[in-house]
Parts: sequence; C-alpha cells; structure tokens
Amino acid sequence: MKTHFHNGGCSDFCCLKVQNLSVCIGDDQILTDINLHVHCGQMVALIGPNGAGKSTLLKALLGERAYEGNITFSVPHEAKTKPKIGYVPQSPTFDPGDPVSVADLFACCLSSRPAFLGLRSGLRSKVLECLSRVHGEELIDKRVGTLSGGELQRVLLALALEPMPNILILDEPLSGVDIEGMTNLMDMLDEIRQTYDLSILMTTHDFSMLPRYADQVVLIDGAVKIQGKPDDVLNSDEFQQAFHMKGGK
Repeated sequence: MKTHFHNGGCSDFCCLKVQNLSVCIGDDQILTDINLHVHCGQMVALIGPNGAGKSTLLKALLGERAYEGNITFSVPHEAKTKPKIGYVPQSPTFDPGDPVSVADLFACCLSSRPAFLGLRSGLRSKVLECLSRVHGEELIDKRVGTLSGGELQRVLLALALEPMPNILILDEPLSGVDIEGMTNLMDMLDEIRQTYDLSILMTTHDFSMLPRYADQVVLIDGAVKIQGKPDDVLNSDEFQQAFHMKGGK
C-alpha cells in the first residue's frame, strides 16, 4: 500500500486554495461555500454523486465558469511566471475510421503547421519526448480512434504535461479504463507527481484506488460534505448517505 503525505508548507511547490467559492447558473445554485486546499505535491480526489458540481468546480478553477469567492494559486518563490495548469478532460470520442494519428494530434496542439503537411523537422522527436513521460512512445503512429481507453488517457495526459504544469487537473481519468489499466494509470500519475513535483486534482467515481494513491479525498454535493484521509472519508456517514455504501466498495 502506498501512502503519501506532504506536511510541509507551500513555499517549495505550487499549491491551490479555494475559499468560499459559490457558483450559480441562472437561478440554480450549483456550488455553495466551497473551501479546498490542494497542498504541495499532493494527489487529491474530488468525489460526489452525479450532478454534485464536480465538473462545475473544475471549470471554475480553469477560468471557464463565473464564480464568487477566491481561488489562489501559489508558486515557488523563485518562479517569476504564473502557475501552469495541465488539464485532461473526460475522454473525448474519436471515430475509429478517422486517419488522424497520435503524431498528428500532437502536431495540431504543438505547432501552427497543418498536420496534413507532415511533422516539421524535430517535432517527431518532441512528440516522442512527450510520450516518454507516460511510457507511450509506441503509440506515436497509432490512429487516435483505435486507441483503448487506457491508451487514450496516456496520450491526453502526455498533452497536458507539455509544457510541464504546476498543477494537473483531471476530469474522470479512470472512466472507460479497465481494472488493469486503472492501476497502470494511477501508478503513472503517482510517478509523475513525484518526478515533476506537481499537485494533482482529479474527479473520479472509482473509489477502490483512493486509499492506495490519494493523499486527500473531498466529498462534495453542492457543498463540501467531508474531506480528509481516504479511509476516513470512505467510512464516513456522509459517504454512506451520498452513495449508499461504506468503505468505497
């Protein structure tokens, strides 16, 4: 079992603080008084039933949804630029017959040159470097539409890591991934956050992985119901009320 706790201050790494955040969409109050602190180098899991406001919170953090309250990103004292945020959305759908390859996808994201003209000099090496961070070099010439759920997540993760972010935000990265793929993906995320000293905030409906990998779990349902160590949250009355089970199983 892996347990990682980072008890130091936030002067050495990037951290995220959410204070009294509320979101209204029209006349509907989606989130109320959200308080959250993603500490330096931590992996934090955001859980909640469907419609709880998890994706809305991520959109607020990404600047895509208006909100009231405060969102603060802290960076190392020596850093002179704003913190970089990497984002992996819920898995998009690609047509299996689409001829676009992984290399083409990276070319569209990393270069202004049209992908149909081929990779410019040196770009293939750059793509391989990006894929190496997720141990996915062998995927470079595969068609995106033929990738498995786990392979697609690795490609999207590699894109989110270029340039290397301070905070990585993932929306349901385990969706559509089989059990073996889930373990491989979580091992990879754990390796990435330790290797590159970044913080990870992810939403998930798979609770079995949380005690092994997450430093902190936050249960929201319009508001924060409980947050803390994985076992404490998964065995709480609040968790049982939200999901009608205990222990995450």
